[in-house]
Amino acid sequence: MISASTKRISLAALLLLAAAMPAYAHVGIGTTSSFAAGFTHPFSGLDHMTAMIAVGLWAVMKGGRAIWAWPLAFVGVMLAGGALGMLHVPVPFVEPGILASVVALGLLVALAVDLPVSAGIAVIGLFALFHGHAHGTEVPQNAGGLEYMAGFAAATALLHAAGIAAALGLGLRFRGLARAAGAACAAVGIGLAFGML
Repeated sequence: MISASTKRISLAALLLLAAAMPAYAHVGIGTTSSFAAGFTHPFSGLDHMTAMIAVGLWAVMKGGRAIWAWPLAFVGVMLAGGALGMLHVPVPFVEPGILASVVALGLLVALAVDLPVSAGIAVIGLFALFHGHAHGTEVPQNAGGLEYMAGFAAATALLHAAGIAAALGLGLRFRGLARAAGAACAAVGIGLAFGML
């Protein structure tokens, strides 16, 4: 059950993001024709790095099946979104959705929101669709584009693993530090939304 204060904070964050101008942080940036380009791209933007690490942190906070199911869901839906982008199938609110993912995933970690695994998959999947679509629209419709998406997926999985490894490595100290990292992630999202980062 989500508390009233969590709902108010989440609503306020979403309203702030809706009022902000989109970042347009993805389309047309850099080369998109190789595995190496796809692999390095997620490390070039705070939005993707912070959101992916937050998925890993949140998965460990939940524990059990979420540790593998949530990152796997993100990568799988991200690839499906990438395919939609490569096919030029429009998806509304992609850039605002990416920014919302950074804020929302940060808040989910910061507030230690405990959702059922299936609900977490739904939330993560929605955000993954936006991330994947943005990057899918960048790639050419050739084998190089497929290599780019494979590299992007591998890097995303690695960022999830970094969040999981950090959380597991911290042990008992994890929860407080993870919540602080979640708050920092949300702050990054707000900074990106308003052009401060």
